[in-house]
Amino acid sequence: MSAPIATERRILTDSEFEAVSRSHYPAVSQLDRPGLVELARVVREFRDKARDVSRQRRRELRGKAEPRGANVARDESGLGRKKEVFVSALKRVNREMTRQAELARPRSQGEISQEALALHRASLLRHYPAPGRTPDQGMRAVPSGRRRMQVDPRKVGSVSQANRNAQARRDG
Repeated sequence: MSAPIATERRILTDSEFEAVSRSHYPAVSQLDRPGLVELARVVREFRDKARDVSRQRRRELRGKAEPRGANVARDESGLGRKKEVFVSALKRVNREMTRQAELARPRSQGEISQEALALHRASLLRHYPAPGRTPDQGMRAVPSGRRRMQVDPRKVGSVSQANRNAQARRDG
């Protein structure tokens, strides 16, 4: 889930927030391909650092690793939120790179034909609801209100086997 920008500002350092803020909508759509690649690299580095520190803190909390530095880890939820912010920023950057690549790619003749066929078929469809049952087309089957008897699939083979067994007793 995405976090509000105010929360991102509170969680992240200045350099981290500067990179993440460039990944938000108006700014990310104005970047060219090399700028997007560079932004993705920076955000990915921040995400990897937060992931590594978060893993280390979890190991410290479980007693699997010695504490690094003077502070003893008490909780790693803040780093988890930080990592989520970086992941969502990276998703935005990757989505923008994909969008720009799609715009730059020329459409094939097959795609153009498929689109034209879809438009043609949509124009042939009726734009009003079906009339339902009308008297001009003769008799129609009226659906039954009774429930259909459903046979348990496990019983299907047992009946045949019972017949075979009975026939074997008669023959033997």
